[in-house]
Amino acid sequence: MTLAPGLRSRLLIMVEKEDTAVKVGSGDVPVLGTPRLLALAERATVQAVADVLGPGQTSVGTRVVLEHLAASPIGAHVEISAELTEVDGRRLVFAFTARDGRATVATGTIERVVVDRERFLAKHAR
Repeated sequence: MTLAPGLRSRLLIMVEKEDTAVKVGSGDVPVLGTPRLLALAERATVQAVADVLGPGQTSVGTRVVLEHLAASPIGAHVEISAELTEVDGRRLVFAFTARDGRATVATGTIERVVVDRERFLAKHAR
């Protein structure tokens, strides 16, 4: 398998208290917090390419566009899907969508860059 558009990943979560805006500090309502939603979308992008990156490689996030369209209360099941849509050298572009049983919760894009894990860590160690 090679790093090419079309790679996908999907994850399903149930919104719990720890996922809420109240808990993550991004608001005062008990619904899926935007920072938590973003973390889940990023996890899906990482999973989409995990099996095709070379030895010692990983990807790091560089850009996000996210539209949080609907609230998901505690107990809601949310499915987050990510698809690699563009490969430009080391730059990867993903489209993602989050849906619960009622609506599209969020859409957006995430860009990541493929890096050598050891070199990246060495460069940023203090």
